[in-house]
Order: sequence, then structure tokens, then C-alpha cells
Amino acid sequence: MNICFLMYPWSEIDAENDTSLALIHECVRRGHGVAICSPANLTIRNSVTNAFCTVINRMDKVPGSLKSFYKQATLREEMLPLAGFDVIFMRANPPLDPIMLNFLDSVKDDVFIMNSLQGLREANNKLYTAAFGDSHSNIIPKTHVSKNKDYLIRQIKESKSDKMILKPLNGFGGSGVILIEKSAMSSIKSLLDFYVTNSDGTSNYVILQEYIAGADQGDVRILLLNGEPIGAMRRIPGTEDHRSNVSAGGSIARHNMTKGEKALCKQIGPKLVKDGLFFVGIDVIGGKLVEVNVMSPGGITYMNKVYKTKIQAKVIDFVESKVMDKLKAFQRRARLRDEVENA
Repeated sequence: MNICFLMYPWSEIDAENDTSLALIHECVRRGHGVAICSPANLTIRNSVTNAFCTVINRMDKVPGSLKSFYKQATLREEMLPLAGFDVIFMRANPPLDPIMLNFLDSVKDDVFIMNSLQGLREANNKLYTAAFGDSHSNIIPKTHVSKNKDYLIRQIKESKSDKMILKPLNGFGGSGVILIEKSAMSSIKSLLDFYVTNSDGTSNYVILQEYIAGADQGDVRILLLNGEPIGAMRRIPGTEDHRSNVSAGGSIARHNMTKGEKALCKQIGPKLVKDGLFFVGIDVIGGKLVEVNVMSPGGITYMNKVYKTKIQAKVIDFVESKVMDKLKAFQRRARLRDEVENA
């Protein structure tokens, strides 16, 4: 099997804690061919979608640790047709590049793409989370999304809570997430000016969300594969930052999923699978869904350390099964075509 990881450059990988590297390592360990490329390296040659790829050379003996594997792996550069791969594994960091998806549209019927292009289009920003909430559901915190600064200020004033969370629509890794308080109303207008209005006169959507009690104690990151949870950890904020993202200085701890968290996963799992979002990370606070991460969900290496497991093996098992299903369907179709042709 040959797999192309569409992601950030090899040189930017964190050799100890990178989920993408854990997945790549598992593929190489199983003898699969692996190449990586960044969205900027997609190209079209003679009307065929190609990519300038960094190919990982085959290894006689694959080191057991990620750090050793990263250090010992040798690479070569090749231009390769994307339709020649069995799998394209999306690991590019947000925000989503729509041109990248346009390139991939040409090969989506030939290659299994993790996650599906349509699913990525629908779920690439934080608006997707709102799809799980309605007037009869308490699954997400009260959420407002707008460019209208007067409306946002009014929602802050009318909120029963003294605190709210403000964040950009397309942020990731905790970037731009701030805690606002009514006691600082005099500063909120200038904050909204900064978040909403660009220097060129265009504007951005922002999310205003109710503050969930207990958020200061951190959140829970749950990884779902094919709609089912395969790992979870608690992320605890650092002493000088309200955000619990590890990239923002948070720490991690062991976490046993609660009955409510399991019910939450069971409720949202079918929609994720229906949308082709097979590998997803969700963030949960107080039993409520805060974010759905579909482009490059992380946490595998941290969960592996805490639980002494190898979550990446489950992910690659699933990928292999999807490729096998696709191959069997193709073979069946070819056999039936021959039967009709020879009748």
C-alpha cells in the first residue's frame, strides 16, 4: 500500500510528540510506501494532478522510537501522480486551503482520502460544531457567531455569566482564544475591533460562547475513529494561560471517559461517519462539545505515553480495511463487467 500524507514539511515535525509522525512510523513499520507533501507542492502536469513529494526510503530495520525513526529516516524528492497512491491522509494544519481541495477533487474517486473532501469542506471551521445543537439538545454551549460588533456586545451584556469565550472562526491550536469578563467591558469593543475588522476593510466572523463551569480545570480531548472513541486525555491549563492546548503550555493527564462523554460520542458519531469524517478529535468541557477537529487532530503520542498503548495501529488498521474494501469493490465490478461482455 502506498500512502501520501498531505501535511506540513518534514523539517517541521516534532520528533517526540507529533501525531503525524506516529502514523507515518506505523505505516513504514508495516512495509507501506510513504510520501509526504505540503499543499503548496500540489501541481498539474499534462492535465494530471501530481505532487512534489518527499518520499521516505525503505528501511531494512525500522527503529522502535519516533525520535530514532525521525533521525535515521532517509528521504528523496519525487514528482508523483496522486492517483497512483492508495491513500491520501490529510494532516495539513488549519485553516483549510480551498485550492488544495480543488486539486484533490480530481482524484477523489481513485484514492481513499482521510478525511473526505466534502466532510472537510463542511467541518473545517468551528461552525460545524453548531450542527450538533438544536433547541432540544444541550450538547453544545450557547454559541453566537457574527461579524456584527453591536450584536456581540449586546450578547455579552445580556449573558447571565460574568465570563464568555471569544475566538476566531478559523483558529486552531488554541490560537486567538481569549476569556472575556463583563468587568472589562470598556476593553471589549477594542478587542472586537481587532478580531472582526481587518486593515483592508474586510471583516472576520468570530465566535462568542458561554463560559462553562470547570473550564479553568481544563478540557478533555477525545479521538474518534469511524465514529467510535479510541482514546481520551485531560488537558490542563498552565499556570499563566487559561487555554488547555498542549501547544499553549497545557499539560496532559489520564482520563476515564464519563457516561456523559460516551453518550456524546454515540450521539455525534453517526453524523461524523456520514460526512466521511473518519478520524476526528473533539474537545469536551463539562460534558459539552466545544470543538470538532477534522484536519489534523492530535493527541496520539500523549495518549500512548499515558496509557502505554499504540493508538496509531488502530488508525492504520482502519485505513487498510478501507483500501481493501475499495479494491474488492473494483474487482467485483471488473468481474461483472467481464461477465456481461462475454455473454
